[in-house]
Amino acid sequence: MGFLTVPAIADTVARFMGAFSPPPAKGLLGFPEIPGDTHIVQVPTRHGPVACTVYAPPHRDKDATGVYVNFHGGGFVVPGRRQDDPWCRYLASKAGVYVINVEYDTAPRVRFPVPVEQAHDVSLWAARSEHPWHGRPIAIGGQSAGGNLAAGAARLAWEQGQDHIAFQVLHYPPLDLVTDARRKHSPAKRPVIRGWMRDVFDTAYVPRAADREDRLASPAWGTNGDSLAGIAPAIVATCEFDRLRAEGAAYAEKLKAVGALLAYVEIPQTDHGYNLLTDRGTAERGYGVLAPLISANLAQ
Repeated sequence: MGFLTVPAIADTVARFMGAFSPPPAKGLLGFPEIPGDTHIVQVPTRHGPVACTVYAPPHRDKDATGVYVNFHGGGFVVPGRRQDDPWCRYLASKAGVYVINVEYDTAPRVRFPVPVEQAHDVSLWAARSEHPWHGRPIAIGGQSAGGNLAAGAARLAWEQGQDHIAFQVLHYPPLDLVTDARRKHSPAKRPVIRGWMRDVFDTAYVPRAADREDRLASPAWGTNGDSLAGIAPAIVATCEFDRLRAEGAAYAEKLKAVGALLAYVEIPQTDHGYNLLTDRGTAERGYGVLAPLISANLAQ
């Protein structure tokens, strides 16, 4: 155990990291040609309200195929839904869907399972009848930590007999918080995910190591992914060089075994966070795959 796994130290580092939430991507990577039609709402959850930005699609009343609830990444400790603003504008425009971009609470101010319960509650709010998209299907999804939350929210809905989620989208998600990141293979010489990140993120989010075995914290660990027949089906996307690729692929296989996998895609020549850290062309490589899949499955 390193010193960053000491909760007090991990919390201090997490607070420092959380104080510098990333801004939206600039330049071409920010998709400036897509202006976005947005407004902000406060969504009630069992843990208090969370701010969400709602993106309307073009020709909203006529052509919208559904709604997509988005959870941003950041290792469960970095706030800032605005980092996903380019993706949300892109998805609303290209896929013709409403997008709800969620500002869930982050560690160490709150800990597991608060964010995943907030994610579940926002999905329920999205299904309420007063919204302009009422009657259209609802998908939930996220990048990195947000993908973990989407998987957990879908699991909670399944366990509670709720059928409001049409499908889930897990984009380079961490699905095994038990296994040390240093033991997760990447073919890259300097992969984006580093061991110290795991120490800080996971310790701040789930301080007790035993709690990381929970099926909502680690959906792909051990037998947590077994016997999920009836859960909302998933689109799972991984990155070729990502240390988290194997757990995403393994979870996809578990879902496939029970008929709950819509698609598994691997974005070639990319690493974790490629759509935020690289260039426009690389981001569009992933977006160009995911947006049509989301649109097609919402339209069914």
